[in-house]
Amino acid sequence: MMGTGWAHIGTSITASFLASLVECVEALTVVLAVGSVRGWRSALIGSASAIAVLLLIIAALGNVLTHIPLHLLQLTVGTLLLLFGLRWLRKAILRAAGLIPLHDEAAAFSKNTEAMRRHANLPTAWDKIAFAAAFNITMLEGTEVVFIVIAIGAGRAGTLLPASLGAVAALLVVIALGLILHRPLARVPENTLKFLVGILLSAFGTFWVGEGLDLHWPAADWSILALIAAYLLLALAMVPLCRSRSQTEPSIP
Repeated sequence: MMGTGWAHIGTSITASFLASLVECVEALTVVLAVGSVRGWRSALIGSASAIAVLLLIIAALGNVLTHIPLHLLQLTVGTLLLLFGLRWLRKAILRAAGLIPLHDEAAAFSKNTEAMRRHANLPTAWDKIAFAAAFNITMLEGTEVVFIVIAIGAGRAGTLLPASLGAVAALLVVIALGLILHRPLARVPENTLKFLVGILLSAFGTFWVGEGLDLHWPAADWSILALIAAYLLLALAMVPLCRSRSQTEPSIP
């Protein structure tokens, strides 16, 4: 029983960490662009304010989830995880196959920097544009992390905290690297991360949908590892199949 618990906790932390890492890197790109042009004070306050709001949302929704019947909750969060996971996995497969372009954090940084330069004059002690831009991007990317964390942690008692710790760890890693580098983390293999996250979330989603439908998995929580392996093999097989299409069809939007 203890081994089963650790298997579930470990995969919860890993999935939450990787998913959060992707979103935090995207948010950091914009916050760095805003801070470098408009000033760091308002940009950091805007980002910190959004994080505070997101923590309140996690606390509120986490309490609400405790009053929902377990099977309904498992079915709901499983479906949510499948939607997130399959969407990310689809895009990662298509990017790996060359059907859609890879996301360029450096280009996004330059684009956002230029957009900030076009706004108004010299930055002041309190810059509303910098605050709003940093707040909005942090809320946008953070909201997706919140729902993923809640979905990962809501299916079983005791996993919300590990999922939250995974997200916080990703946030701290990105903040530390951002403070050190002061530039977008262009070398982070974002598509590889999304590929892995898509597999993990899809496996979790499949497991929880099965739990919600009273499906008895042969190895209990350890079945998640088998689902991860199955999705990984399927995704790896899809890449060359999709790549062959890229030579005969136009890029997918």
